[in-house]
Amino acid sequence: MKKIILPIFLLLGIGTSAFAEDASQIELLMSSMDMIWLTLAAALVFFMQAGFAMVEIGLTRPKNAGNIIMKNLMDFAGGALVFWAVGWAIMYGSSYGGFGINTFLKSDDPTVLRDWIFQVVFAATAATIVSGAMAERTKFNAYLIYSVVISGIIYPFYGRLTWGGGFLSQMGFHDFAGSTIVHSVGGWAALMGAVILGPRIGKYIKKDGKVQVRAIPGHNLPLAALGVFILWFGWFGFNCGSTLSGTDASIAHIAVTTTLAASAGAIAAMFTMWISMGKPDVSMSLNGALAGLVGITAGTWVVGPGSAIIIGLIAGILVVLSVNFFDKVLHIDDPVGAISVHGVCGAFGTLAVGLFANKPDDGLVGVFYGGGFHLLGVQALGVIIAFGWVTITAGLLFTIIKKTIGLRVKEHEEIKGLDMEEHGTESYPGFQIFHNI
Repeated sequence: MKKIILPIFLLLGIGTSAFAEDASQIELLMSSMDMIWLTLAAALVFFMQAGFAMVEIGLTRPKNAGNIIMKNLMDFAGGALVFWAVGWAIMYGSSYGGFGINTFLKSDDPTVLRDWIFQVVFAATAATIVSGAMAERTKFNAYLIYSVVISGIIYPFYGRLTWGGGFLSQMGFHDFAGSTIVHSVGGWAALMGAVILGPRIGKYIKKDGKVQVRAIPGHNLPLAALGVFILWFGWFGFNCGSTLSGTDASIAHIAVTTTLAASAGAIAAMFTMWISMGKPDVSMSLNGALAGLVGITAGTWVVGPGSAIIIGLIAGILVVLSVNFFDKVLHIDDPVGAISVHGVCGAFGTLAVGLFANKPDDGLVGVFYGGGFHLLGVQALGVIIAFGWVTITAGLLFTIIKKTIGLRVKEHEEIKGLDMEEHGTESYPGFQIFHNI
């Protein structure tokens, strides 16, 4: 570790002689670097909220842009409060001051506060994934309810089983930065929300006994692209920050595998669409990059660069097939492809650890490196438990909301747009915007 720390002294103009033999000073510096790194990484992940908002706005219609901004704003605002009140206690329990509903975060320990700020942005990410799949037809008050329940209960409970030291963690389940813990949890909640909510008006038309699938294009591809680049940028905080240490030399390795997987995912999605549809589709290529990022998130630390490229390539192809399957076969309306990007590719990325992991010193060796099927089996168990837990709890949550205050806006409100009907404002005042549906 001194090989990492001492050159920093030289960069800062500090002589090494005063510190070389003083272990306490080195420990203090390392602790300070961890504090700075995790706080900075949390800020990067927080900035991903803007990325999610831009992607969702760009891939949907302009009459709902303001509503999407409000949802992404309240995702974090409400999620932060409920994660402070109950989510943290559920997820980490006695490790940080007790387990139960009446355990608000009261610690003044800087390391606990540091860890909380890093974890709360992950909780908000899981919740905001749902927004895209349910865009353009969800009541805002209903969204506020299910958003805080996901951040405060559904996500932390599964997190307890894994990062919180629960039985999956004890079995050896490995999800470094949250392919399943964060992304699949959000993706499977999005699946249940989209199913129970139903499709947008005009999306699926029955004619002559057959269902015709109509594309509802987004209004601003450049904005969606900006969102993807913001997400890619924030992902370095997501993955590299999950080292939980600013002095961990594996940060560079993680940054490389993250970049390669995202790049491979974008290319694979582009060529898959080019071959199947005759054109290199813009929105699907963007989703391919996100698919690669989600796919590598679980194994970014334990796989090599070559394996990262393979994972990204598979994720990029998988997201295209999955989006088409949900849309054209199951007729589940997901305006931004959130179910496929986060749910499906998150599950795949978690399973990929059991195939491509190559960290024998840490007991993480996948099938392709002679490690047998034990790790793959544990990874599969974690994926199955996440799917079961989230689909049951989120399904009950959405059903209760639907039967009580209502989940979906009225037909005339959906047609006019949620900006005016839910918030009394326009996102593009002075512009004439026309819609066929």
